Amino acid sequence: MEYFVTGATGFIGKRLVRKLLARPGSTVHFLTRSHEPEKLEALYAFWGVDKGRVLPVIGDLKDKQLGVSKAEQKRLKGRIDHFFHLAALYDLGASAEEDEAVNIAGTRNTLALAEALEARCFHHMSSIAAAGMFEGIFREDMFEEAENLEHPYFRTKHEAEGIVRKECKVPWRIYRPSSVVGDSRSGEMDKIDGPYYFFKIIQKIRKILPPWMPTIGLEGGRINIVPVDFVVDAMDHIAHLDGQDGKCFHLTDPHPHRVGDVLQILARAAHAPDMGMRINAALLGFIPRGVKKSLMALTPVRRIRNALMKDLGLPDNVLDFINYPTRFDCRETEKALSGTGIAVPPLEDYAWRLWDYWERYLDPDLFIDRTLKGKVKGKVVLVTGGSSGIGKAVAHKLAEAGAITVIVARDKEKLAEAKHEFEADGLQLVAYSADISDYAECDDFVRQVNEEYGGVDILVNNAGRSIRRAIENSFDRFHDFERCMQLNYFAAVRLTMGFLPKMLEKKKGHIINISSIGVLTNAPRFSAYVASKSALEAYSRCAASEFADRGIDFTSINMPLVRTPMIAPTKLYQNVPTLSPEEAADLVVEAIVHKPVRIATRLGVFGQVVHAFSPKVAQIIMNTSFRMFPDSSAATGKKEGDAQQTADQVAFSQLMRGIHF
Repeated sequence: MEYFVTGATGFIGKRLVRKLLARPGSTVHFLTRSHEPEKLEALYAFWGVDKGRVLPVIGDLKDKQLGVSKAEQKRLKGRIDHFFHLAALYDLGASAEEDEAVNIAGTRNTLALAEALEARCFHHMSSIAAAGMFEGIFREDMFEEAENLEHPYFRTKHEAEGIVRKECKVPWRIYRPSSVVGDSRSGEMDKIDGPYYFFKIIQKIRKILPPWMPTIGLEGGRINIVPVDFVVDAMDHIAHLDGQDGKCFHLTDPHPHRVGDVLQILARAAHAPDMGMRINAALLGFIPRGVKKSLMALTPVRRIRNALMKDLGLPDNVLDFINYPTRFDCRETEKALSGTGIAVPPLEDYAWRLWDYWERYLDPDLFIDRTLKGKVKGKVVLVTGGSSGIGKAVAHKLAEAGAITVIVARDKEKLAEAKHEFEADGLQLVAYSADISDYAECDDFVRQVNEEYGGVDILVNNAGRSIRRAIENSFDRFHDFERCMQLNYFAAVRLTMGFLPKMLEKKKGHIINISSIGVLTNAPRFSAYVASKSALEAYSRCAASEFADRGIDFTSINMPLVRTPMIAPTKLYQNVPTLSPEEAADLVVEAIVHKPVRIATRLGVFGQVVHAFSPKVAQIIMNTSFRMFPDSSAATGKKEGDAQQTADQVAFSQLMRGIHF
């Protein structure tokens, strides 16, 4: 048999061609806009057959009779047994003009060629979209009953099908596949659409929350999903059956899942938290369309919606299909496939393959330069407190990535040691000695950096002072609060204010503030420290709101306990789980690369949630830790006891890993 296929280079098309070529003695002619061998080699490799059995035909969907030359038409006339038309525009975000040019005019041009070649049967790949937003069950013999075809994709697929039904002069068959996903055996897919739009949301939830924590999902209408291998196998089989001309076949799942169930299945495949509780999207149906339109016309509402949709990777109109009202009867298809073993496999059986393939090959983050080098090479990055601990570890990673790395600290000897250490590793480091808690020195330092480097691209406010002392031991030590505020808050804000003007001139910049997990958990004994860090976070939130449209990003890192010289006086911390400076530096790298508003551990987020919803319980937990762990000798003025921990202390510190005690 000889076949002609349009859309043979597409996801479904090239698999159908491979299926057709598996038939003994078959030859496939396929439409292509390019005859260049190097552009066709990948297709030939995929099909894995002699090139003499799969022959390119130069043409274009938008040209009359597809632009196929008269000589080519003469050569093929009377030879084509089955003409498959799969080429179409499947993008829900495409313009009406694009949809009409490809789906309507393209179908008419294809039909004209099939008739000119005197093909024995014309097979048209339509879509369940041809039914529009029909309320109820749509049968395979229904066409004129389609409703709500306002969306250009739905309308053009419906009209294209009408052209075949009413104008085709050769025997025809129509196939309406539902939402096509990857191969159920390999997970292979070529683009993100349909259910894949929700993969990124599930991935974000998995990163934020532990797998055992239930989450709230979305409920809506039924979403009909079929794997590409079922579509190809079914279409190939039905196309070669006798007595099926003039019929339409629904290549759909006879037992479709609701949106909430699909999301739940995908969440389990991704090892993300279960979406046990669900909000029914139908609840929003009571809002009149005019009211929704008026709300979207408001600038704040529109900007928030656009930002959320962009962050989640969702197309503008995807939410319109959450409450999809149509169910599809596929009895004719099931009858045609009876006894063949060709059937839609349960989504639960292959969802993990879809997820695995998406995360390995299709995740949009894979195609974005997420390396530190890609973000900082050649840029000026300033790290305060960079002569030791977290600051030095961050500076080392920045220098390795090619940043113009600038550090500032008070201790000249430590600065000299750091610079020597970097040079020994073949790295460049610019070191300034200044006490940034002193207003005059801070301003002079800012002036020097602005003059010598034209400002900074990224500012990491890392320098800080921590005091671990109970309030009852601080009644006569008000200066503890002043010193924390001076360095942790005022110095950081003064630096930020000094470098912001240059960032605004460049219309880009990033301020990263090293905060504390204590801000989220309200750690006792750290009232001076936590208050100063809380003030810095509050300033950053306000500033971020002002500069959100000016290219300036702010990130707060709620850093858990890190083993640095700052915690050395507290012997107790020798026996509790802590991060190394290098691990802490990785969080700063994450902030630079991804520019999130906040970076926090799951425990920190959980602590904040508990404080928000049950503050009394949170107080009891933290008071327990307060009474369980003693003040340091530096705080009490007494010699600190044996650092050996009790069983309760060991258990609590392991459970509350990273929290300040």
